Amino acid sequence: MATATSPYSDPKWWKEAVVYQIYPASFQSQPGVTSGWGTIKGITSRLDYLKSLGVDVVWSSPILKSPQADMGYDIADYKDIDPRYGSLQDVDELIAELKKRDMKLMMDLVVNHTSNENPWFIESRASLDSPKRDWYIWKKPKSVGPDGVPEPPNNWAQILGEANSAWTYDEKTGEFYLSLFTPEQPDLNWENPEVRAAVWDVMHFWMARGACGFRMDVINLISKDPTYPDAEVVLDPGHRYQPGTKYFVNGPKLHDYLREMYREVLCKYDTITVGEMPGVSDDKEILRTVGSDSGELRMIFIFDLVDIDKPNVRMALKPWDVKEMKSIISRWQRVMIEEDGWNSVFIENHDNPRSVSRYTDDSDEWREKGAKLLALMQTTLGGTLFVYQGEEIGIRNAPTTWDISEFKDIETINYWKKCEQLYANDPAKLAHGRKIIDMKARDHARTPMQWTAGANAGFCDPGTEPWMRVMDDYATTNVEAQRQADDSVWHFWQAALKHRKAHAGAFVYGGFQELSPEHGEVFAYTRTSVEGERWLVVLNFSGKELQWTVPEGLEVEAWDRSNYVKGNPDKPKQSAIPLSPWEGLLGKCK
Repeated sequence: MATATSPYSDPKWWKEAVVYQIYPASFQSQPGVTSGWGTIKGITSRLDYLKSLGVDVVWSSPILKSPQADMGYDIADYKDIDPRYGSLQDVDELIAELKKRDMKLMMDLVVNHTSNENPWFIESRASLDSPKRDWYIWKKPKSVGPDGVPEPPNNWAQILGEANSAWTYDEKTGEFYLSLFTPEQPDLNWENPEVRAAVWDVMHFWMARGACGFRMDVINLISKDPTYPDAEVVLDPGHRYQPGTKYFVNGPKLHDYLREMYREVLCKYDTITVGEMPGVSDDKEILRTVGSDSGELRMIFIFDLVDIDKPNVRMALKPWDVKEMKSIISRWQRVMIEEDGWNSVFIENHDNPRSVSRYTDDSDEWREKGAKLLALMQTTLGGTLFVYQGEEIGIRNAPTTWDISEFKDIETINYWKKCEQLYANDPAKLAHGRKIIDMKARDHARTPMQWTAGANAGFCDPGTEPWMRVMDDYATTNVEAQRQADDSVWHFWQAALKHRKAHAGAFVYGGFQELSPEHGEVFAYTRTSVEGERWLVVLNFSGKELQWTVPEGLEVEAWDRSNYVKGNPDKPKQSAIPLSPWEGLLGKCK
């Protein structure tokens, strides 16, 4: 239980902030731009909208100069803006306009790797004795085959295309460089103190410019096992390369590097920091980073919930159920409260499918109920809340009828290429591959924002072709329509965010107790402030009617809201409570 004196309950602006993630290519273009891409000026034009929703911090996925091999997560210049998005002057204007509204900008820091067009890498690959050769990870071939083809140093698979090696051969110098994600994204060598100093310089540059902190891309991959051993074989026969995560997730010097980052940069500012840390789920290891006295980061993204259907690699499926989902959420709520850490609360981002499609029912009949159910859950959980663009109007996954050519993400393209190669003569396995894309492709989160029922959903000028297809349902699912309908998903989110801030003592900082953990369909819990204010949350994660019984000793004073009705729901305050499909309730307790 959080107490008034525990560091967990210590009020901080970054704990109470609502962070809104923008995918800049897809958020908002501006008049006269014919590229079909979103722009920084487009973001600035929507700040009043974000303020009205209840947003405090805008986090934009990368806007820095990039060849866009991985949509900006391949950076060629850390101190300049990609011209398709705008200019440094546009960012200065964005920061100034945010400040006028008492809002802030969080930058996306991508420093596990750079672009292969970054001047650092160009110099590194120029020769074996280049001054920056050791800025990246270079290794000699393991061997040379009888056909004269060099073998990679080990069997690690590429993260965004497991059919390929994580190593890329450089003909000129006769060595391989490590490129965990794609050949266009060479990994930096964090063992080199010059690399770390260059990263600190980049961070100071953006903090001095007015950023409030950083979301740190795959920051737990920066330390690798220095022996670079082969990975264990876990994928199906036919896969030459294997996931090497054991040897580069939370590597031996990760905490040394993060503490150095804190000493050299972060402790000098009042920052918000969140580390993207896939592949780690150990309590003690995570608390080494986010514990109140860790001297590393404020919080991380824990991937247990968004990886609930992931076996060994992301583009695959495994079954899950509501009990598993509840146990994941409850575990991390308790761990952070009991051990004085801090949570991030999120179920969507640019790398995952839409939550309403993944965790509820995105059919026309139930989409709005499911989207509100997820909003009610997130706005009542402890931690810093992250909302992804379009989540506030319940955007769902792309239709299964879309042709594969509509999918633009490098991971999807590589995965489908692998499916066609391996399963060309197996229609059932090929269909299963397409099912995985329909359920899990990152593209689902990257369709253009649906602002209006007009041409291109108001994302870009009429007559301009968006870089990615607009969702087919934009005429009915859009911001303008939902702001006009007071029972919409958007208004539910707005009210829930306002209520969360008004009762931060309970929902941000309060104690958490799960109720009925054995129930297979209902997720119920209480949130209690140190002053004794208590709230009951009841969430039916099923498409059927059922009953849930209020435990003895818990008294509901009044039901505050439901995702079914506007205003106070008419429900029993004790004993058995009838729940409709995908219904969520919030009640004030005595």
